[in-house]
Amino acid sequence: MDYRRFGNTIIARMDKGEEILEQVKEIALREKISLASVQALGAVDQFTVGVFKTEEKEYLANEFQGSFEIVSLTGTINTMHDEFYCHLHMSAGNEKGEVFGGHLNRAVISATCEMVIHVIDGKVDRYHDEEIGLNLFRF
Repeated sequence: MDYRRFGNTIIARMDKGEEILEQVKEIALREKISLASVQALGAVDQFTVGVFKTEEKEYLANEFQGSFEIVSLTGTINTMHDEFYCHLHMSAGNEKGEVFGGHLNRAVISATCEMVIHVIDGKVDRYHDEEIGLNLFRF
């Protein structure tokens, strides 16, 4: 992984074999990011995405392996209890044009991932909402 910072924008290149969430965390900690938006594209050969079932208050995870292009990767970097927190969603398509996506749990890069991180001046922490079962923004 390599990246450059231009003011409040970070342009990152993640490389084959690297796991996306690990690399986002490394950048966020190194750059002391407490609030940012994330967008990316690239290619992965392994990924796990989930869907939150509201009534059961649990995620259902789906694992994929093969050749996939990241169609969309978007989300936020912020904090929870003043510690790094990242919330990303990803959609990826296969050679048939089928697209799978959801809450990103894990993704291993097969070629490259090009990411843009827009750092936002400020801080938004999270808290766990027992009624909903999710970690929500606290303003």
